Amino acid sequence: MTDIGQNRDFMKCPAFFDIMKSSDQSKGVPYPIHSKAITGPLTLLPAFDHLAQTPYTNLLDARRSERVFTDKPMSQAELAFMLWSAQGMQKYRSEDKVAILRPVPSGGSRHPFELYTVVKNVEGLKPGIYRYAPMEHIGEKKVAIEYLGVFEDYENRMSAALAGQKWAATAPVVLFISVIPYRSEWRYVQASHRVMLIDLGHIGQNIMLSAVALGLGSCCIAAYNQELCDEALGFDGQDEYTVYAVPVGTPK
Repeated sequence: MTDIGQNRDFMKCPAFFDIMKSSDQSKGVPYPIHSKAITGPLTLLPAFDHLAQTPYTNLLDARRSERVFTDKPMSQAELAFMLWSAQGMQKYRSEDKVAILRPVPSGGSRHPFELYTVVKNVEGLKPGIYRYAPMEHIGEKKVAIEYLGVFEDYENRMSAALAGQKWAATAPVVLFISVIPYRSEWRYVQASHRVMLIDLGHIGQNIMLSAVALGLGSCCIAAYNQELCDEALGFDGQDEYTVYAVPVGTPK
């Protein structure tokens, strides 16, 4: 059976663009079709336009990956909502402080993720690295963030950390999601890493829909430099490491 160390390495982000040099795309192989061929009878379902006039369905219709941002600063309230929607804590068991209600699901209620934000341009907030502290103000629509330090040479360092994607450094904030894998390994051992990757998708979708709800844009990034991200955020790369990055801002 695959050991925990191998699964942890699998979750980390390799050098995306180096790997892509050997892809079928780079060799000119045609793109695979988006859907399997139809082999059975088709049934046309009724139109759903009459159902699609709710705030939620409007969010789904408007959700896009945005990579071009204005220089408009984000408000502190907007940042607070983005953080809460991704990793807020609504309720926990008082005897062991295990989260039982949060805005995102997690297999076995393990919630192995931590949420950081690198602030470039938020009204009234000092630029730098912050960690969301979800255990504060549980059950309240209040958000506390812990200041961790400066993020020097922002433009160059952010671009390098996100594998040369310079557009990401134009966003007023970049959310970084890290994982502390033992929180899930404690229960699920080798099976935990599959569950964690599924849960990570839930968080990304919450972030994107929350951004749209605020009139903001976002783009989830899996192509990042593992070493540079971990170093910038102060991770050891073993007990905690980066698994996702999401720039957020006002789209042009």
